[in-house]
Amino acid sequence: MLTIVLASSSPYRRELLSRFKLPFDVFSPDIDETPLKDEKAKDISFRLAREKAFKVAPHYANSLIIGSDQTAECQNKIIEKPNTHENAVKQLQFLSGKVTTFYTSLCLLNSRTQQVQECVVNFEVKYKELNENIIESYLLKEQPYNCVGSVKSEGLGITLLEYIKGEDPTALIGLPLIKLSQMLHSEGVVF
Repeated sequence: MLTIVLASSSPYRRELLSRFKLPFDVFSPDIDETPLKDEKAKDISFRLAREKAFKVAPHYANSLIIGSDQTAECQNKIIEKPNTHENAVKQLQFLSGKVTTFYTSLCLLNSRTQQVQECVVNFEVKYKELNENIIESYLLKEQPYNCVGSVKSEGLGITLLEYIKGEDPTALIGLPLIKLSQMLHSEGVVF
């Protein structure tokens, strides 16, 4: 059996992967996530998921390495993690009442065979009209500063949303488990 490795420092991805009830290692890839010139949100996500998996590969010779990344886009503007309270306030003010597309990319690398499976899962979200009180109350309670779009949909962030549309709710949290389970199954993993 190949070792399953999550190439991520995200506690959300770790929690999601643990739902499979399989043993796995976690290794932080520590890559530069700066977008390339004129790179689109979807392309950033796809590239970074692949880079994470390949960055970890030299440390795990006979493994299935999972790389994942998430970006979002609203009105042709790339939406990333806010990292600070002030940035989250500005981000939520901008996203208020708007439809945003989240892109969660997945790369499964078999480091023994070098076989790669990749995909991008899109998720559409419409934010409610948000006022200053709603934004401040939410941010103080949830502190989603490491969440793309300042929304932690598996928590209080769901109250900020008018609707969500997508094939896999775990993709919005950061790791598309439906696609990942199919990829792992094709590599012989039994759940």
